[in-house]
Amino acid sequence: MENRKPIEELAVEVLNELNRLNYAYNTICGLRASFNRICSFAQDRGELYFSEEFGKEYLKEKYNCSVDYYMEAFPPKAKEAIRSIRLLGDFQLHGVIIRRIVKRKGYVKPPQFQEVLTAYEKECENNEYSLRGMRTRLQRLFFFVDYLLLRKLMDVKEITPEIISDYVVSIVPNHEKSIAAILTTLRMFLKFLYLNEYTETDLSLSVPKQSKYYYPAIPSTWEADDVKHMLSAIDRGSPVGKRDYAILLLVAKLGIRVGDVKALRLADLNWKDRTITITQGKTKVETTYPILHDVGWALIDYLQNARPACETTYLFVRMYAPYQAFGENANLHNIITKYTRQAGIKVPRGKRHGLHSLRHSLASTLLEQGSSLAVISEILGHVDSRSTSIYLHTDMNGLKSCAVDPEEVFQNV
Repeated sequence: MENRKPIEELAVEVLNELNRLNYAYNTICGLRASFNRICSFAQDRGELYFSEEFGKEYLKEKYNCSVDYYMEAFPPKAKEAIRSIRLLGDFQLHGVIIRRIVKRKGYVKPPQFQEVLTAYEKECENNEYSLRGMRTRLQRLFFFVDYLLLRKLMDVKEITPEIISDYVVSIVPNHEKSIAAILTTLRMFLKFLYLNEYTETDLSLSVPKQSKYYYPAIPSTWEADDVKHMLSAIDRGSPVGKRDYAILLLVAKLGIRVGDVKALRLADLNWKDRTITITQGKTKVETTYPILHDVGWALIDYLQNARPACETTYLFVRMYAPYQAFGENANLHNIITKYTRQAGIKVPRGKRHGLHSLRHSLASTLLEQGSSLAVISEILGHVDSRSTSIYLHTDMNGLKSCAVDPEEVFQNV
């Protein structure tokens, strides 16, 4: 208890640190008002020190908020209050303001770590990680780099097992779903430092291992009728509609990831064998899918009557000049949103309804039909079958039985 400071004193130190970090004036003013409300509540309750239980009681009484603010998303009405509680708790535990947003493009490497971060980035490139995979690894690593800055480290040689432990403690409550990936990234980075003589000891051994596998919540799925209504809302008489219909069928009927749909090449379609063969961007595993009857005809309609003449070998392209493939960061979410609205489908608040949810729906349907976990895992492209156990698996033979007949295709082309 002797290391803890009164709430009012703690609030003042947090505001001073926010000023030092050049937080926006309006942000600081808003937090100051929020801290004042928290301090008044503490005085009324006779509380001198901040604690996690005090924070929960404050949120419950003032905002009727029972959310575990370290584990769940902000309820809109309590956003500022929850942020204030988090700031006070973080600063009391670690003496720093912990950033919770992963850095995106444009992250400026701190001068004292620029050399080692650039070298590690080069190492990732040499290991032939995908652009998306490399970006994700670096974004996770920036959490750690930010923490080192907040602890005022000037060199990676100053990293200690104690700092690693403190960092892990600071991130675990907020990243339960991704903590294993974050720790793996940290472990690999620290191993890189040791092997390349940036550090004298192998600090990767100090990174704790996650003792249990995290099973995510059951994914959002679509009702079969909603999928039919959404697909029927597409104007298949227009070039854009023909393209979008083919894209949605590939995801809904074959369970292909959105990233892999974007990466499809014309050469990936084998009409003779009635298959589509790709190397999955996420797992690097080669996977072959049967061309189902309706998928096959949708692709043919798009290729013959909608796809513009262009030089790119990508299967799907934008429908305006210069007719390029979709960009790396295009998630195609607008496609499914557009037709969901046109079909008049009401999506419950908080329920995910993106393209990825169509994969979930396929898995659930296959599960209901009695397909095995191992087979569905293969179809969905999961390296670890535990990933599939949350919605379960696909029957390859069942899919093949519906495959389009290539002779029928060429007779009608």
